Amino acid sequence: MGVVYKARQVSLDRLVAVKMIIGGELATKEFVQRFRTEASAAAVLHHPNIVAIHEVGVHAGQHYFSRDFVAGPSLDALAGHQPLPARRAGQYLRTIAEAIYYAHQRGILHRDLKPSNVLIDPFDQPRITDFGLVKRLENAKPGTRNAERTVTGQVLGSPNFMAPEQAQGRPREVGPASDVYSMGAMLYHLVTGPPPFQAATLTEGLQQVVTTEPAAPRLLNPGVPRDLETICLKCLEKEVQRRYPTAPELAEDLGRFLQDQPIRARPVSAAGKAWKWCRRQPARGLDRGAGIGVCPRPDGSALAVASGQSR
Repeated sequence: MGVVYKARQVSLDRLVAVKMIIGGELATKEFVQRFRTEASAAAVLHHPNIVAIHEVGVHAGQHYFSRDFVAGPSLDALAGHQPLPARRAGQYLRTIAEAIYYAHQRGILHRDLKPSNVLIDPFDQPRITDFGLVKRLENAKPGTRNAERTVTGQVLGSPNFMAPEQAQGRPREVGPASDVYSMGAMLYHLVTGPPPFQAATLTEGLQQVVTTEPAAPRLLNPGVPRDLETICLKCLEKEVQRRYPTAPELAEDLGRFLQDQPIRARPVSAAGKAWKWCRRQPARGLDRGAGIGVCPRPDGSALAVASGQSR
């Protein structure tokens, strides 16, 4: 949507990053609105791990805003498609989760968290940027404008890191746990190399996010600690209620991992894995004559599923 320039703010003699809309005066109204949404949302966030906005304006018909210049690579570039050490990845994500909670407290969902939207500064601290797809939470402070610009059925975000409810175009169901999912996808990418899902087409990618369970991180990188794998997979649960409900709960478990303390999340049991599989592929393994299959529930009980139905 935009292009970013390294610039100098003459009045204060400091380096800044200036973002402008691609297309200039020819930019669509939708692009202009999202651009202004990004600037207004980030401008109210004053946190050491969120890139600060300095100035917003229009020059010769060209919309722009200036923000902190971060002299460092993106998290995506730093990882370089090679796994990072587990503790380093865990530390980055704990810091990011704490910063995202700060944004959530102020009624702002990011909705586009991914490694390329996190910059690493010279002090090895992550700085979150690119708030162009924000959504205002219901608890947003009075007087703030609703930044939600989607309609039912419209999908906004990056497929490799978006939550299933986003992939299905259900904006009313998108909440804090959606950002938690994206942080889990980021953690997965940092400790394994690839993101949880990769596909040749957008449609296939969205379908994987909704219906396919990610491979366990330790299958791709045996060096990933089991507790970190458990934390990662809990974030990536398809069902919102099975994830960490809030960013600080994710940050707390990451802190426990970093301090070599027992984490609160528990690995999915064999029965739980079978239950997930059955929920997404109920027609497989059915009795061909009766059209009935049996799926084990996580609690050990069983569920009869008719062919073509999903419970």
